[in-house]
Amino acid sequence: MKLTKDPQAMLLLSVHGLFILSSALSGTFLNVYLWKSRQDYTMLGWFTIAQQVALGLTFWAAGKWVKEHNKMNALRLGIAVSGLFYLCVLWAGRDAVHYIWPLGLLFGVSLGLFWLAFNVVYFEISNAENRDWFNGWIGLLGSVTGIIGPWLAGWVITWMHGDEGYRLIFTVSLVIFAAAVVLSFFLRKRPVQNDYNWLEGLRRLKEGGVWKYAVWGLAVQGMREGVFSFLITLLVFVATDQESKLGQFALITSAVSLVSYWACGKWFKPQFRKIGMLVGAVLMLLVILPLLLAVNYTTLLVLGIGTSLFIPLYMMPAISVSFDLMGLNQENVEKRVELVVLRELSLTLGRITGLLVFILVLSINQDTLTITLLLLFLGASPIGSWLFMRRLFPSKEQVT
Repeated sequence: MKLTKDPQAMLLLSVHGLFILSSALSGTFLNVYLWKSRQDYTMLGWFTIAQQVALGLTFWAAGKWVKEHNKMNALRLGIAVSGLFYLCVLWAGRDAVHYIWPLGLLFGVSLGLFWLAFNVVYFEISNAENRDWFNGWIGLLGSVTGIIGPWLAGWVITWMHGDEGYRLIFTVSLVIFAAAVVLSFFLRKRPVQNDYNWLEGLRRLKEGGVWKYAVWGLAVQGMREGVFSFLITLLVFVATDQESKLGQFALITSAVSLVSYWACGKWFKPQFRKIGMLVGAVLMLLVILPLLLAVNYTTLLVLGIGTSLFIPLYMMPAISVSFDLMGLNQENVEKRVELVVLRELSLTLGRITGLLVFILVLSINQDTLTITLLLLFLGASPIGSWLFMRRLFPSKEQVT
């Protein structure tokens, strides 16, 4: 199947693009908005943990709905709840810092519903031969929206001098989420399956084998994601105290990511996944080292550009190999919803672990060196992830 000839695939990418655009527009500045009310790293850590707890529980519980009923409705509800979240932030204003847990849980539910449905449909319309191409397009869309959204938001917030700018950006996000919901109604209803097995993930872990390595690899990968997802952009704002600089940072790094994902999508072949993933993991760690000299806009930009340049080498194989396992045999295909849930729960547990380490360390010391050493420690997790996942890649002879 050629995705380029499948209107449903392109429509799914369009819905994904709108969701990512709205998230990039407001999400980049969400933690900054909270930080300006209370300068507390651990508060933002707990806010992110609340998201991950709700996300994991939503994945597990909504799996039954997605498998046995209309997964498109789960996707639409996820987008709608994202809009509701930003509506609540608008209502709470600067008092949002007093509602960290309920807001975080609401945000996590929205992300869980959307990404569970999206990942299942993604699996259904792609296969092992074109999955790298699809991942490349997802990366490209993420990069394009990352160029437009944060830069525009940063410019608006700076121009409007603060809270008025934030309110306008959050309102625009609501409109884009609404447009994504409308567009999603053109996605046709996907076939339903048999009964949902609540404990399928636990059964796979007890059996061991390939899924044991996949689960451990994904969990270790998540340790970096949980903290880096919000801390880097926050450090850029703390170092510059300018939303426009944060928008500029996102524009530059997303432009680099656009080129790197395009190149990897065009030339990265399945036989290079194993070595490519390792090279990407090592290089992503090395670009953190300049922070040992100083944490300023320049060194953070080196980190951002380097990560954007090398992360496709790591992420494209990491995503593809776990989804390839789902298509390994007919049993796995029939259990694709449960296996998507297992994949996401593994990442979520890893993210929560990384965030708990972050909160523990910064509750003791919040100086710059401590934060940098913590970034280096968590930034090494992709190498640990590769050590588990390398067992899952077929040999070069098998691929070719």
